[in-house]
Amino acid sequence: MSEQSGEGLKPGDKAPAFSAEAVGGEYGAEGAVVSLASLAGKTVVLYFYPKDDTPGCTIQACALRDRWGEVQELGVKVFGVSIDSAESHRKFIAKQELPFPLLSDSKKELVEAYGVWVEKSMYGKKYMGTERTTFIISGDGTIHSIFRKVAPSEHFDLLLPAVKQ
Repeated sequence: MSEQSGEGLKPGDKAPAFSAEAVGGEYGAEGAVVSLASLAGKTVVLYFYPKDDTPGCTIQACALRDRWGEVQELGVKVFGVSIDSAESHRKFIAKQELPFPLLSDSKKELVEAYGVWVEKSMYGKKYMGTERTTFIISGDGTIHSIFRKVAPSEHFDLLLPAVKQ
């Protein structure tokens, strides 16, 4: 975990360390534990989303899926992150044929470290949930870019130019 609050993270800050179960993509259905340290030297994209198999999250994931070749050409590591279980992720990956891994953050360690576990409101009711936010982390472990409250349909068009820099 990071010593600083994730809410105040900005480009140039050191990315909070993490370790989480990854399923899908190169990690397959069985999954494996992935840490930021194990990805040193690589550009890492962490895109936080609220919930597997919901309309906005499906739009966001499928846009990445549909243009996955463009992402692969850049050599970046992409991980979707939600508080859903690894089993929920497996079903979402299979249903949508996602080619990239998802990280299970069921203990809410990543969402809290990165400051995306926030109070939300729907129909006048307040609740805690994941803010749709993307972090691009440089190979040296610093945050390159942050996109907060991303519209699912615009995510890919924001992401691609940022990882090309």
